[in-house]
Amino acid sequence: MLGRILRVLFGFVLACLAAGLTLVLFVYTPAELVSLNASTAPARLSELGLLALAAATHAGVFAAPFALLGVGFGEWREIRNLAYYALFGGGIAALGFFAQYRSEAAGELSILNTYALSAFALTGLVGGGAYWLGAGRRAGGRRRAESAGAGPADTAASSPGTAAATPDLPKA
Repeated sequence: MLGRILRVLFGFVLACLAAGLTLVLFVYTPAELVSLNASTAPARLSELGLLALAAATHAGVFAAPFALLGVGFGEWREIRNLAYYALFGGGIAALGFFAQYRSEAAGELSILNTYALSAFALTGLVGGGAYWLGAGRRAGGRRRAESAGAGPADTAASSPGTAAATPDLPKA
């Protein structure tokens, strides 16, 4: 149980860091980072790292209650599908975008544009994918067949169509 909690926590931290870095890469584009000269690169990269950590903290604070629901359901149902976690991360990002949009004051510039929307959407997908990579692909612990003592060799021998299959019963 403790191992599962640590795995989920590691996955969440990894997802938050990936989400923070993704958001910051919409501000400092990769093309801009590649074109940095040697004198400005260390300062710009350290600024990027600090902004990514700050964005990861904000993403983690906002996403924690929603991620707890998604991860809890994924662990309970043993969902190990990348699409589930990526789409759930995208849903959390959509909620974040909506919350940001609703908190705007009237008359100010709006976040409602395609660049911000694509930044939030990609951030959610990347965060969900990072969670899957760190923890979601092993959701629920070991498979039931493996935890019941049947290893890979035992399950292959008991599958239909093999010599070790159960004998046919007489038809009534």
